[in-house]
Amino acid sequence: MKTLASYGLAFVVCCGLLHLLRPVALRIGLVDEPSERKSHQGSVPLIGGVAMFCGFALATLTLDVGLTAYRGFFAASAILVVVGILDDMHELSSRVRFGAQILAAGIMAYWGGVVLVDLGALGNGGNAFLLSSWEIAFTVFATVGVINALNMSDGVDGLAGGLSLIALLGMAYVAQVAGLDTERTLLLMLAVVVVGFLLFNMRLPWRHGALVFMGDAGSMFLGFAITWFFIAMSQGEHRAMAPVAALWLFTIPLFDTVWLIVWRFSQGRSPTSSDVGHLHHVLQMTGMRAATSVWVMLAIAALAAAAGLAALESGIAQSTMFYLFLGLFAAYCVLMAVSWRSRRLLWWPMERRLIGLSDRRERDARSHEERRRMPGRRIKDL
Repeated sequence: MKTLASYGLAFVVCCGLLHLLRPVALRIGLVDEPSERKSHQGSVPLIGGVAMFCGFALATLTLDVGLTAYRGFFAASAILVVVGILDDMHELSSRVRFGAQILAAGIMAYWGGVVLVDLGALGNGGNAFLLSSWEIAFTVFATVGVINALNMSDGVDGLAGGLSLIALLGMAYVAQVAGLDTERTLLLMLAVVVVGFLLFNMRLPWRHGALVFMGDAGSMFLGFAITWFFIAMSQGEHRAMAPVAALWLFTIPLFDTVWLIVWRFSQGRSPTSSDVGHLHHVLQMTGMRAATSVWVMLAIAALAAAAGLAALESGIAQSTMFYLFLGLFAAYCVLMAVSWRSRRLLWWPMERRLIGLSDRRERDARSHEERRRMPGRRIKDL
């Protein structure tokens, strides 16, 4: 009963802060403005990360569980949230952002003792693929990779939060089966604050746009939290899941991010550059609404997570799970490449809409200019 009360507190604190901080964010400039790449209307507060972290941290203090092993988690998370807020307000350089992420990964490894020692039994002999002297480097690489994969997925309302929720609930199920009560409780606590955020972020039948965004503070916090539990639960003699299961729980962000990096490199562009090459862009190019594209991607992510958990429970070899994952990724890359090269298949509906929108804007601007130049008219009458 006390745990349920803590969940309720986390939800109330998160939702309360999202409501109370909206006018504050508008006053101090902690907002996301519309641009050529952003279709939302008006200034949207970037307070999701702050609300989720505060709700989770405060409610966790009321739990009757030992949290000594998680001091590094809260310290690293706080650093990422602060840097994320500063980045949302002042657009910090990529060096500062990556530096904060590397620092958080270092705290996780050296203070928290959460390190990737092996990648599981990926070979045919069933032996663990040990990282040996590459343990710390690969831990940092994995942490930075997951954080930025989630950040790159935050391109349409509800997507990053929904993908995080699927990964958290998947790990909570694994923790429940393995008897890891503390991990299960913390994962469900994270899931509760994500649900609270999604109530303000997802497009709903009675609301066609997000009230708040999670911002870099939110994507870095959730990405780090997911990485921490991915690693902590997949290492050691009494591991709760195989490392390869983490891939299946985080399929869509990994697929989308690796595909975009490869795609941008192939075009001679920086992997951090912006474009409309995400999966949700391709889905919307078919004429699908933004909200519908989110539900489609979340359904695919949920099916992938369920498949990974089912394979884990049925005792399918880790190497088989890994090669199946690679096969699906290859198919995904082919599908995305064909979608971009075959304009008649997916591109033309979006192209037609963009041309129509451009024509309307040009026509409206020309009409306004003609009215402005008419003699005998005052500007205020226009």
